[in-house]
Amino acid sequence: MEDGKPTGPKAKWWSRPTPGGATHNAPDEPSPAEDEVPTADATGVAGVATAHAADALPQPSASEPVTPPPAPETVASVPATQPVAPLHEPDEYSTPPYGGPGPWAPAPPVQRPVPTPAHGTPVPPQYAGTSGAGIPTSPAPGFTPPTHASAQPQSAQWLQYDPWGAPRQPLTSPGPPLGADGGRTKNRRGSLLIGAVLLALVAGGIGGGIGAYVERNGGLTQVELPQTGRNSGDRAPDSVAGIAASALPSVVTLHVSGTSESGTGTGFVLDKSGHILTNNHVVAPAGSSGEITVTFSGGETARAEVVGKDSGYDLAVVKVTGVSGLKPLPLGNSDNVQVGDPVVAIGAPFDLSNTVTSGIISAKGRPITAGGEKGDGSDISYVDALQTDAPINPGNSGGPLVDTDAHVIGINSAIRAADSGSTPEGGQAGSIGLGFAIPINQGKRVAEELINTGKATHPVIGVTLDMKYTGDGAKVGTKGAAGKPAVTPDGPGAKAGIKPGDVITEVDGSRVHSGEELIVKIRAHRPGDRLDLGLTRGGKDLSISLTLGSATGT
Repeated sequence: MEDGKPTGPKAKWWSRPTPGGATHNAPDEPSPAEDEVPTADATGVAGVATAHAADALPQPSASEPVTPPPAPETVASVPATQPVAPLHEPDEYSTPPYGGPGPWAPAPPVQRPVPTPAHGTPVPPQYAGTSGAGIPTSPAPGFTPPTHASAQPQSAQWLQYDPWGAPRQPLTSPGPPLGADGGRTKNRRGSLLIGAVLLALVAGGIGGGIGAYVERNGGLTQVELPQTGRNSGDRAPDSVAGIAASALPSVVTLHVSGTSESGTGTGFVLDKSGHILTNNHVVAPAGSSGEITVTFSGGETARAEVVGKDSGYDLAVVKVTGVSGLKPLPLGNSDNVQVGDPVVAIGAPFDLSNTVTSGIISAKGRPITAGGEKGDGSDISYVDALQTDAPINPGNSGGPLVDTDAHVIGINSAIRAADSGSTPEGGQAGSIGLGFAIPINQGKRVAEELINTGKATHPVIGVTLDMKYTGDGAKVGTKGAAGKPAVTPDGPGAKAGIKPGDVITEVDGSRVHSGEELIVKIRAHRPGDRLDLGLTRGGKDLSISLTLGSATGT
């Protein structure tokens, strides 16, 4: 079937013409001038052969002049020689590796040898192609590839073909030859090093700043702990806080100084006239020429003068002048107190003003005696006291013991210490939960007498007691002080039939175990009160009644 393909034999790129008659070529060396001359019926093959013959010629040296390629007519005039038969049968489809190379086939892994041209043979310059690294190269200036009248466009493909520099398919990594930009690489490395150093310095500065901030502030964010909101501050009136809020404005602190000693105590306001009730042993250091300063709960201070005092009851009243807005503290009734009732003690222990403690009533009618430093018994106080476990310490003396209504039921006066009542350094011992207060009923009577007359009266039965008696009960002595009779003539005791040597064992049905207890029981009453006494005489129990007399205190 005729499809336009040549019918005769076609020269291939691996075929070489047989040597011609030139005497300057080697017997086996092919000569480009002896290649087959193209014919009219094989123009395509002749074009390919001519192109490959030109491709095989080496470039002339710089010293030899470049001879332009001969005209087509000259090439055509070369006598043709009989081509050598190809090693393989012709492939009419030109399929690689036996056909012509196409854009889909890789370059053959061989390089044909470059023949040495005959002397005087024109050699065309190197055609444009690519280097081994895939970089395009340009032909020498002024070079124009030779053409043939019968050449096909396929020759341009062969002129551009380079088996060792196929575009985009280099044998090695694409890029410029090694060493082409060494200086640029060094500069880039130096820039990278400088940048890394600067980045490290900036990062270090930022990190140091953050660390310093965290150390000063405890973190990047402030810690806020949950907390209950502020309330109105109102408390139940019968709570400790409510009681304290009501009573504190009426409580004062006394600073007393005299010629030889000084002290601190507590008191509370009795009326708007400025009368303040406290203990006698609080104001005693002032003597007749000392100084007493009163400090109110709000911090205001005022000078005070003694109105009256009594050592037997250990009570005293002082008065401040020129002070307005005084708030008297209401007085309760100590006869209504029951053991176990809650109480609050307010004072200035160790000069700590406005100190509030709380407890209960531990006992009632506890006979105590305090004082006696003078040795003659004139400074001894006898108290039928209320006992409480509310902490009371030195400095609390004279302060109020109040109930849940914030009413005064006692005057804090004494404590029982674990030792003798003093510390090794000479100071007073603290509370061990045994505090004693003068009942307010007794304090009210004495305060009224001190305010009204400056003196307090003591109830008496008109007998002298034997304080050295160790038996059970209070024994009437055989003789009185300074040689006087033990039973005062026409006194309450004499009128009731008491005789020297009788042992009084009961007062109003309450057992009496000592002389101190009898005095306490008697002083818990007012002068003129009637008492029922039980006594023992000659082994017989007797019962008598008497009316209490009166004596002026000191």
